[in-house]
Amino acid sequence: MPEYNIYCDESCHLEHDHKPIMVIGGMWCLKADVKTISDQIREIKNRHNSRGELKWVRVSNSRHDYFIELVDYFFNTPALHFRCLIVDDKSKLNHNYFNMGSHDSFYYKMYFYMLRNILRREHTYNIYLDIKDTQSARKVRIVKDVLCNNAYDFTQKMIDNMQNIHSHESEILQLADLFIGAIGHYNRGLTTSSSKSAVIQKIMDHACQNLKSSSPPWADKFNLFIFTPTEVCS
Repeated sequence: MPEYNIYCDESCHLEHDHKPIMVIGGMWCLKADVKTISDQIREIKNRHNSRGELKWVRVSNSRHDYFIELVDYFFNTPALHFRCLIVDDKSKLNHNYFNMGSHDSFYYKMYFYMLRNILRREHTYNIYLDIKDTQSARKVRIVKDVLCNNAYDFTQKMIDNMQNIHSHESEILQLADLFIGAIGHYNRGLTTSSSKSAVIQKIMDHACQNLKSSSPPWADKFNLFIFTPTEVCS
């Protein structure tokens, strides 16, 4: 049975962070390919004399070639896949009507919507979530229960392992951060440096799509899902 690792990260996910959008994404590959891919990303880092973690916030004009090469690497590596969910306007959220008054409930739903199109019952998965806060362990337990119950995997064999990790432990998680950061930046309409604009444009050129549009459901390499909250009529 094929075994995959999924590395998940998020941005602008808090209820009162004054950010108009929410972004949740996952990058995945066969577990057997993790070491090779991680070594290749480290080789790119070394070639560009990069120190520390790979992050979107570190994209700068002085490191332009480094980040462009990383985007090219993802799209030129068939073993890697990426899916991202974007909540396009958090101001429309009505938690009292849809989510039992809870932003946490909405957050878990969004994680479920992001991951459900990745998971297949004939495969097994190890899912790694970037540690964000003291609630991270609780988030892992709830998301795993929701995913397994939806897939009728009551013995929880489909998801072999689900846990929090620090981003410095995984090059693939760091690469996911780069893509999630770029997508969030673009969807927020932020004024940006020429290097960040180039990274965003390079992603769109490879993906052959705008980062504010949903991908076709069958897109497997790079998949975006735009979630527009339903407004409640008074």
